[in-house]
Amino acid sequence: MRNFNSIGVAVAGAGFIGPAHVEALKRLGVHITGILARGCAKSEAARQRLGLPRAYASYDEVLADHDVEAVHLALPNVLHYEFSRRALMAGKHVMCEKPLALHASEAYELAALANKVGLHAGVCYNIRFYPLNLDARARLKKMGRTFSVVGHYVQDWLLYNTDYNWRVIAREGGMLRAVADIGTHWMDLIVSMTGLKVDAVFADLRTVHKVRHRPTGEIKTFAGPSDVAREPVDIETDDTGCVLLRFKGGAQGVLWVSQVTAGRKNSLRYEISTEKGALAWNSERPNELWLGHRDKPSEVFLRDPALLSDLARGYTSYPGGHNEGFPDSFKGCFKAFYLAIASGAATDDVLYPTFEEGAYEVVLCDAILQSHREERWVSV
Repeated sequence: MRNFNSIGVAVAGAGFIGPAHVEALKRLGVHITGILARGCAKSEAARQRLGLPRAYASYDEVLADHDVEAVHLALPNVLHYEFSRRALMAGKHVMCEKPLALHASEAYELAALANKVGLHAGVCYNIRFYPLNLDARARLKKMGRTFSVVGHYVQDWLLYNTDYNWRVIAREGGMLRAVADIGTHWMDLIVSMTGLKVDAVFADLRTVHKVRHRPTGEIKTFAGPSDVAREPVDIETDDTGCVLLRFKGGAQGVLWVSQVTAGRKNSLRYEISTEKGALAWNSERPNELWLGHRDKPSEVFLRDPALLSDLARGYTSYPGGHNEGFPDSFKGCFKAFYLAIASGAATDDVLYPTFEEGAYEVVLCDAILQSHREERWVSV
């Protein structure tokens, strides 16, 4: 088993999520070779701010660096396909932010390429790696048949028509936004925990703000309103959406997605009903797992490594009562990824979300968009 500090990793992207990757990699002891942002000046500013050894001037420079064994892509969605493909062709392992690509054909092309070249390729569905979600995954194996899954992923950072980010523009992020940006986190989590596969979807989506007022200057993701000059921009992407899911085997699902729900900063919630009980979890209270019973009092189980499943215990860093949250989920996801690389594990026997699984999420998005447009059930 290699040490993580022997694996050189470059990060592309210095916006909201790139530094989250850097922080998690540092905590794991992975050797970060440097960072790439949009332009030399921004790369150097990010290097200084994050305390990294190198600011890359271009992606070509990243791929030409022999010290780089893997790349992390925290870039606008429209770049995911091309940057992932180039990295794999250059012999680099890839950890890409979601969605893997804007179209299913591109996503499956990347999955096939990763398999062909024999490199590890993951999609950053980090929410899998909250310890209690891993524990729920282990519990569900013993709870019999799943009847239903209901839940939501809701936020408020795009509530006002003056809220703006590149994600709202279809050519940058794709025609689906709320569903692709946060809804896929929920769907990936449910599929990975339950083992269910979606048979068909029925979707009703809505663009609440058909015109947003874009700042003529630059603002950061999740930044508050500011007194800047603005210009109107037509919006096609979804602010909200309701998706019915019919799973193979008969289970039913309901997902509500919104980026315009006031007061909900980042709430992913699920409730899973099975023949031997129920489970519920909310990302805004990530150290609590509700356990529902019929013939005895229901419980709230607090995260405690002494009581967790073996799977979850391996991705828990602190004792009970010492809460773990959003940054720790990235650490867990990357731990699974670099354990696979360091151990020489086969690319088809891994815990991290693979390109194949990332491609499946793009297929679901395509079906959801088609369902919304045609107002009917669409098979997956």
